[in-house]
Amino acid sequence: MQTLILIVHVLVSIALIVLVLLQQGKGADAGAAFGSGASATVFGARGSTSFLSRMTAVLAAVFFITSLSLAYFSGRIAVHTSVTQISMPQPSAPAAVQTTAPPAAGKTAAPTDLPPTPKK
Repeated sequence: MQTLILIVHVLVSIALIVLVLLQQGKGADAGAAFGSGASATVFGARGSTSFLSRMTAVLAAVFFITSLSLAYFSGRIAVHTSVTQISMPQPSAPAAVQTTAPPAAGKTAAPTDLPPTPKK
């Protein structure tokens, strides 16, 4: 669930950035209207909102909802443990060391030292 919300959050944030960069600011037409007395209309009431500004508002609302959801889920999952409370795995016992010496060169091994022969 948290992964799905994170994916939606990232996609919405990218879309929000793109939409904000595509929009034209209020003062974008001020240079063309400078000196003609139309600056009051440029900085005045905007009238109806455009599709881009509506989509920006919707995406901003979704961004806030996903941000709050991620904060809620991250607070629920967190387990507070100290580093000193974590138990370290104990090393295993060393392998048994053979203490008998191999037979000397030229001597035959005693019958007890030979491996058992398979029966037919």
